[in-house]
Amino acid sequence: MLFIYRALINFIFIISPIIFIYRFLKKKETLKSYREKIGIFEKKTKNNLIWFHGASVGEIKSIIPLIEKYEKISKVKKILITSNTLSSLQIIKKIRSRKVVHQFYPIDTNYVSKKFIDHWKPIKANFIDSEIWPNMFLNLKNKNIKINIINGRITKKSFDRWKIFTNFSKNVFSKIDLCLASSLKAKKFFKRLGAKNTKFFGNLKFAQIKNEKNNLNNNIKKLLKSKKTWCASSTHNNEELMCAKTHLILKKKFDNLLTVIIPRHVDRTNEIKKELEKLNLIVQLEMPHTKVIKKTDILLVNSYGKTKSFYQEIKNIFLGGSLINHGGQNPIEAAVKNCNIIYGPNVDNFDEIYRFLKTKSIAHQINSEAELARKLYYLLNLKTNKNNKKKLIFLGEEILKKTFNAIN
Repeated sequence: MLFIYRALINFIFIISPIIFIYRFLKKKETLKSYREKIGIFEKKTKNNLIWFHGASVGEIKSIIPLIEKYEKISKVKKILITSNTLSSLQIIKKIRSRKVVHQFYPIDTNYVSKKFIDHWKPIKANFIDSEIWPNMFLNLKNKNIKINIINGRITKKSFDRWKIFTNFSKNVFSKIDLCLASSLKAKKFFKRLGAKNTKFFGNLKFAQIKNEKNNLNNNIKKLLKSKKTWCASSTHNNEELMCAKTHLILKKKFDNLLTVIIPRHVDRTNEIKKELEKLNLIVQLEMPHTKVIKKTDILLVNSYGKTKSFYQEIKNIFLGGSLINHGGQNPIEAAVKNCNIIYGPNVDNFDEIYRFLKTKSIAHQINSEAELARKLYYLLNLKTNKNNKKKLIFLGEEILKKTFNAIN
């Protein structure tokens, strides 16, 4: 199976120029990101380099508390962060650390992964969430470099796929020196696939408790405070339309209603805007210097890095990927910002977290647009919001402490 995997990944490498052109036109790639992904490395390194790899925005955000701890360790000279997406780079640029250097993660061919390791020479490699790369793992182990999985997540669908190739999966997962699972279910899956030193402390994303700078302009802040507001966050295709229809229902009850929609993929905002305007709604894109008019029905966020800022201002959140068959989105960011969370029935990827939050009366399940409207009507009429943050702050600090101690 390793031979087949390498043949397939080499084929992807060969046709990567075609893929790059398509992604470049979609503004998902740059020449710099492509060069680094195919093994052209320009940055130099120092000894005692710690390496973290996370696919995109969510994974990178989850390790920022760990990066802050490593910043204070004098023997750690450099912290390399690799990622796959342009949006994640914007998050990394905001990390205040002189030690951090970023590079895009290389295509996982045998040759390029060896070249990457020889260039950066990390003393340990930390992979976040569900990042499992066979060639990189095998080559790291050949160099006796420790491999950690942090906040490890593996869905039932992914587990079933790996189980088809039992010998191959054991060969890959056995290379993991330490696996810190994000849930008890994930811990079980990792162990069955061959990971030996597997532990569960809790989900690292609970550690994102600290107050952060609010990136919203004063016009938007004032508007949000003057309105009845709710936010649909991390929405996927079709869910924006469902939320717009929910807005129409609620608008009959609240004259000053504003709905904020933050799509999972902001490159879809223009097509979403056109779709929602067909319902005779006033839709405005959230722009850095654009004043939002009071008559706006839907404020459509078209930039990354502002989700937490909206969570600071809006306390009733619907999390997308849950009314469609996607598996849900992680609710922790909203929970630690003291929000009430509404979600649909399809949250298999985060079912343990949602069950936990439900027991704390933080999360509320709905099964349809009509139920979404009813639940929001109830929450929007509440005068106060329960202090969810106090329930989670101790948990987050403990998880961060245990995770940091374990990987050192």
